[in-house]
Amino acid sequence: MIRTFALLALLAAPHVVHGAALAPVAAPGARYATPAELDSLFAYIKSGWTTLSRSPMALAQAAADGKVARGDRALVYVPADESVEKILGALKESLSAEDLGRIELRALPQDGALPKEPGLLYLPHPYVVPGGRFNEMYGWDSYFILVGLLRDGELALAKGMTDNFLYEVEHYGKVLNANRSYYLTRSQPPFLTEMVLAVYRKTGDKAWLKAAVPALEKYHEFWTTGDHLSGAAGLSRYFDAGEGPAPEVLSGERDEKGRTHYDRVKDFLKTHPLPGYDLTRQYDAKTDELTPFFYKNDRSMRESGFDPSDRFGPFNSEVIDISPVCLNSLLYRFEAELGEIHALLGDAAKAEAWRRRAAARAKAINALMWDEKDGLYYDYDHAAKKRRHYPFATTFYPLWAGVANARQAARVRGNLTRFERAGGLMTSERATGKQWDAPFGWAPMQMIAVAGLRRYGFSADADRVSVEFLSMILKDFLEHRVVLEKYDVVARRSSVAAGLKFGYTSNEIGFGWTNAAVVELYTGLPAGRRAEVLRP
Repeated sequence: MIRTFALLALLAAPHVVHGAALAPVAAPGARYATPAELDSLFAYIKSGWTTLSRSPMALAQAAADGKVARGDRALVYVPADESVEKILGALKESLSAEDLGRIELRALPQDGALPKEPGLLYLPHPYVVPGGRFNEMYGWDSYFILVGLLRDGELALAKGMTDNFLYEVEHYGKVLNANRSYYLTRSQPPFLTEMVLAVYRKTGDKAWLKAAVPALEKYHEFWTTGDHLSGAAGLSRYFDAGEGPAPEVLSGERDEKGRTHYDRVKDFLKTHPLPGYDLTRQYDAKTDELTPFFYKNDRSMRESGFDPSDRFGPFNSEVIDISPVCLNSLLYRFEAELGEIHALLGDAAKAEAWRRRAAARAKAINALMWDEKDGLYYDYDHAAKKRRHYPFATTFYPLWAGVANARQAARVRGNLTRFERAGGLMTSERATGKQWDAPFGWAPMQMIAVAGLRRYGFSADADRVSVEFLSMILKDFLEHRVVLEKYDVVARRSSVAAGLKFGYTSNEIGFGWTNAAVVELYTGLPAGRRAEVLRP
């Protein structure tokens, strides 16, 4: 993939966004990147799809888990309704005796109980993992990765990942947070119709599209019934079915003193009163323990993917009381796209029924989550019956999904300066020591926001944000020769550990969705602006 072009004489003046000057683009004497150096970034990404690929034909590699303790043999669990013998027989045809000796296949319990020993959950097709400690296929990472794969011509791998998610819904009951046994209690943000339609638009295979419908409708039911219903105008919430501490946190999120994320949270709550919050819900001073309510919310926060921030209360510890704008925008899109799928399959009545469901959800989002005074979309606290005024980059989700009207979109666009910095969009305005708050920026938020801005005609803003993020990634790549999970978009660098006090403080190498964002955002830039990515 070669992207050479003439280097333009650009960017001598400060960059201005809606009247607010950002830091100068380049310090005196700073060096522009060359087209060849940009090509090296794209070559890294292209090779990364192979490096980050996992397969049932290499189960020992796929089963390795850096987040939990493991023995000599890696456990691989097969769905309770599948045959261990049949899968093992197929594996024997492709795996060496040595590789087979490194894994142990077991069936999940028939009663749905969680297995006591952690292990990989079997998937039949190759997939791409995010990278670093995340050596499994993740629920929402995979959508963004799929966008990058399709842009890079990797259709077979993109389709395989989508088929794996359809398999998960059929055999594990939902798209999983990731295919590990300790993730069986929760999902992640629902992008599955997006993935199915993206693959269908490349293949035109209507038989495959029709076969996907039962799993899509089953997965929609998962999000719109039972504990996932929030009770606010048919809206939904994040909710993990498990109890107690998340196993991957106990094993894999320890600091240099050996303290887990939960230890650090407990120490903070003991010494930092938080006005306006009943901390007895989260922390029991008599026993010096975090409460079951805290752990339920902590697990549910992990279903959201935004782990952690203070968006849903301190340490996201009130997430089950909140109907999130991101989730409900995704479900609007899910319903609208199920309508589109039924229309493609010639069922006008079902198509119209799904369109009506989508319209009802859009009406509720705009009634409860749109704040006319602030010009932002907020999450809705259905317990307190009010919006939670915590400006967050998920305000762009209704633009991405098409829920906003033109005036609302323009108001959100007018608030770009609240999030935009020299390296792209911060996730929030508040620096809390948590990785999904300021000053950190994440690839999926850039992709969602840029697509939303383009949808409503704000192409110049979308181009500018894309250039800011891409130029930061390129600059950092040339310094470290890797692409990473998250960035400090204020300082325009991948060095983030000093600002992180909670969760895990590493910055993982790979990295699937950042790779995808580079490919997607660069492709979306007009040819005349691509040279700006070379800025220092």
